[in-house]
Amino acid sequence: MHTIIGLEIHAQLKTKTKLFCGCSADYFGKAPNTQTCPVCLGMPGALPVLNQQAISYTMRVGLALGCAIPDRCKFDRKNYFYPDLPKGYQISQYDEPVCVGGHLDFQLDGQQHQVRLNRVHLEEDAGKLIHTASGPSQVDLNRACVPLLEIVTEPDLRSPQEAAAFMRAMRQLLRYLQVCDGDMEKGSLRCDANISLSQDGKTLGTKTEIKNMNTFKGVEDALRFERKRQLQLLESGQPVVQQTLDWNAERGVAIPRRSKEDSEDYRYFPDPDLVPLHIDAAWKNRVKDAMPQTPTAYRQRFSQSYGLPDYDVGVLTEERQVADYFEAVVECFNHPKLVSNWVMGEILRLLKEHDAIKVSPGDLADLLQLVEDGQINRNTGKDVIEAAFASGQSPLKIVESQGLRQISDSDELERLTDALLAKHPDQVARYRAGKEGLIGWFVGQIMAQTQGKANPAAVKDILQQKLAP
Repeated sequence: MHTIIGLEIHAQLKTKTKLFCGCSADYFGKAPNTQTCPVCLGMPGALPVLNQQAISYTMRVGLALGCAIPDRCKFDRKNYFYPDLPKGYQISQYDEPVCVGGHLDFQLDGQQHQVRLNRVHLEEDAGKLIHTASGPSQVDLNRACVPLLEIVTEPDLRSPQEAAAFMRAMRQLLRYLQVCDGDMEKGSLRCDANISLSQDGKTLGTKTEIKNMNTFKGVEDALRFERKRQLQLLESGQPVVQQTLDWNAERGVAIPRRSKEDSEDYRYFPDPDLVPLHIDAAWKNRVKDAMPQTPTAYRQRFSQSYGLPDYDVGVLTEERQVADYFEAVVECFNHPKLVSNWVMGEILRLLKEHDAIKVSPGDLADLLQLVEDGQINRNTGKDVIEAAFASGQSPLKIVESQGLRQISDSDELERLTDALLAKHPDQVARYRAGKEGLIGWFVGQIMAQTQGKANPAAVKDILQQKLAP
């Protein structure tokens, strides 16, 4: 039995204001119902005015996904009742969206996959219901009318794992394009999934839709649950009912919400308050010229220009912030693989504990130069970076204030070595008798005396010369 999956990904756009009014779109964490006005509350007589930036952002996504952008699009009223939809209808797009077609390539287990897109359209978000165990449900309309991008795939996905990987790739692209923050915990990126089973992998079975999943694990778990449920029904001779389900992550089950609607159930018609929009070539070109680079462009450059292995490329380009930081460090310290090792190691480790990278690219480059020149060792460099994250001081200031530069002066190291050998004649004799492993003990003694400041490589060279028979 073949699994056939299509996704509808909803991404809130990072515009300053809402889609059809001047209210702030930065609603998260604000007091309920404070980011509203007569337009987004659906008051009688209030008229919507379209946010141009939201259209440009939608076009940006469409261009990155290889969509066609028709010269004309329009907005429609999608009629259905929800308590968190003030107007009783949603302004969306039906038969003339901003973007048509396109595709997204992504990798899963080292294999390249491509999923075709049906459309990318723009609509307004609804409010949010707040349910409490002890009292009545409440509604917060701060989110109402926030611009919401809907990316609709063709039914090209064949497993829950593919669906989750596709969503990860789409989130990464939207973040690189700087149109959506992709913060799934805040609801900025959500997903509805349609799933059906097919005997031949071509003929679609009866589909069900799972709504509002906002974690990658949730997408995968919900689809895995629903695939198993449908398979059990079909194997027992029972029909699959077309319906919409809610995913309950705590219980690990999909719960029926209502029968699944078709497009005619929504009674779409053109919104009489919004005229059709003409998108001319000049507008498209302006959006194209302002396009940020995609993850694919970054990956190609990191592989070809910097000669990094695939693993490094994947880690460094996972987040644009890290990718840009890596390139800025390399610009100051042209040793890509060395920089990659430090960024993937110390910087990413500390970034998990802090809200931002606390060491500037130039400061990290200066520190790596000290390590490269042998003025501090690698372990000291790690300690310095950690101190810089904690204190906000530059690594060079920390090195100077704590006197961490290595002792590389040959005269000073020879003096220390001569004193050590004179103090331990028995160990010298044992070394010369064949116990060459004692060289590490001698180096350790010097490092202890200098509190780790001696250059260990230089110390070892001097010791080997002086201990030679």
